[in-house]
Amino acid sequence: MSFATPLENEHRSLGASFTDFAGWQMPLKYDSDLTEHHAVRSVAGLFDLSHMGEIDVTGPDAAPFLDHALAGEFTAVAPGRAKYSLICNDDGGVIDDLVAYRLGADQFLVVANASNAGTVFAELTERAAGFDVAVTDRSQTTALIALQGPAAESILLTLVPSAEAATVQELKYYAATTATVAGIPVLLGRTGYTGEDGFELYVPNENAVQLWRALLEPTVRAGGVPAGLACRDSLRLEAGMALYGHELSLDITPFEAGLGRVVRLNKKFVGSEALAKIADTAPARTLVGLVGTGKRAARAEYAVHDAYDPSSVIGVVTSGILSPTLGYPIALAYLDSDRSRLGSTVLVDVRGGKLPFTVVKPPFYKRS
Repeated sequence: MSFATPLENEHRSLGASFTDFAGWQMPLKYDSDLTEHHAVRSVAGLFDLSHMGEIDVTGPDAAPFLDHALAGEFTAVAPGRAKYSLICNDDGGVIDDLVAYRLGADQFLVVANASNAGTVFAELTERAAGFDVAVTDRSQTTALIALQGPAAESILLTLVPSAEAATVQELKYYAATTATVAGIPVLLGRTGYTGEDGFELYVPNENAVQLWRALLEPTVRAGGVPAGLACRDSLRLEAGMALYGHELSLDITPFEAGLGRVVRLNKKFVGSEALAKIADTAPARTLVGLVGTGKRAARAEYAVHDAYDPSSVIGVVTSGILSPTLGYPIALAYLDSDRSRLGSTVLVDVRGGKLPFTVVKPPFYKRS
């Protein structure tokens, strides 16, 4: 089964190239993914992310339920704030990484990756047993539009009532509020997946086209562009952000992925017992950044070799590109922990040639 977002015709009218992503027909790019990447870094890009999963968790036990279901501590999250977290299985493997917004004392919105939305909903529903909560999947009726880039705030301010301007300007990173944009009520989060400032706007499907058109006009006027999934991937990689299925999976623990900081072992949650047993043990493999020279990129699944023993495989690349912003190859890779020292040199097998890369700590790019 293939799904289309409520903005499909808008993308086609803009000449988008499409790709199948987790069963959704999504815009890959409109003209040039490099042009879209640079536009987001310098001005702004407008993304359709309506393939993401939106799950409401409501009821008196909403916060303690999420404490049980997810790795983070949600009883400590204030209303109006968001938290990045993980949902793990009993063995501590990562089912998905997600963001949960606390919209009120007893109300949360959990946003899951498109490829895992159904699984996350099923897991939350099963884990809700014994809690006074309702878990409701809104994915098929909710649209998500992201405005990302250094000009995102100024663009958005042209569309909100003057009485709400201060609310937008004062909204902190990983916070959310209700707002009116072009006359449309939205849930507005200051969140994103690009390494830039920006906003994510949630609306019912029936308001998506009107909101998209309203946002696109001032975005283009400012020098920004509509942007597809191709540049979203290169932007997130420069920012050192994990992509499920590449840096995260059921076979990878949060500690291997460098996400131990989001795991709260001071509480019990699904997977906590398994994770507690390995929390104080150095993982056998570690996620690192790699930086190369020249123009040949290290791609996902390329083998990484020891520089002093080129026949020895010590890891594998999970994501890699020739960075549009930096102009040199960057990659994320899992290396044997005893071969992952920062500043050390490794060799990546790039189509038969072993090229030197330096081990670094992500992110590769930070906005000023």
